Amino acid sequence: MTVLKQIAVVLLGLVLAGVMVSLGVWQLSVYNAQGREEAQRRAAEPAVTLEDVARPGQEVGDAYGRTVRFTGHYDTDFQTFIAIPDRPGYYRVLTAFRLTQGGAVPVVRGIVSGKTAPPPPSKRLTQTGVLLPPEGTDRAAAPSAEPSTVALAALAQQWELQLVNGYATLDAGEARAQSLEPAAAALPTSHGRLRNGFYALQWWVFAAFAVVMAVRMARDLGRNVTDDHLTDDRSAGDDDEVRDDDGDRTDGESESASETAGRTAGGNPDAGAMPSPT
Repeated sequence: MTVLKQIAVVLLGLVLAGVMVSLGVWQLSVYNAQGREEAQRRAAEPAVTLEDVARPGQEVGDAYGRTVRFTGHYDTDFQTFIAIPDRPGYYRVLTAFRLTQGGAVPVVRGIVSGKTAPPPPSKRLTQTGVLLPPEGTDRAAAPSAEPSTVALAALAQQWELQLVNGYATLDAGEARAQSLEPAAAALPTSHGRLRNGFYALQWWVFAAFAVVMAVRMARDLGRNVTDDHLTDDRSAGDDDEVRDDDGDRTDGESESASETAGRTAGGNPDAGAMPSPT
């Protein structure tokens, strides 16, 4: 019966912990959803001038994820194709855009099948896109493999241009205007409300506490039963000792009475004689 109680306590603790973990996951999903909504809201804000938030050769502040507007012209002498890992044979067309104020910004104009892309407009124009941070180098790829990320460090060495520390992805309308499939902008992750993040962590701490307490209670149940058995065994042993002592005392008293009677009879010879007639 005690084992069943222990199992029941542990199962109850696990069920409660599972519920708390689920609540924590839900709070985390709310936190992430809020971050995505914040990133989309940020990208939907009115466009700002690129030169106001990011200049070539300088650090970019909090402008990543913002829609920017920039003026200049495309330079197809500096163009590369970025492979799309989950779409074999498709590439993002990355072309240098020389800014009027100097320097250049890499621009993802759109997506093509194969490594042939329609030429960009040759005249001076103003483009609009989302400014994104460098994607880094694909370390898993072989050195000779085609690039699958917009790695600005490698790009700056190849193009030998003074680049903005980031790249822009054209919006859907301007990509279609160049007869290209629009490329989705991988918006940088924003943070949701810290309250929901703390709630998620709080629920997970409660879940761990529930499991620990359930195991401890189950262990205490087994320990209490063991202590009760030991107490019963000690009580039974004490009763046996009392009975043995009572028996010993009874036997001793009987022997003492017999010895007393014997001594009395031996010390008085006339005690058992009949009186003689006169």
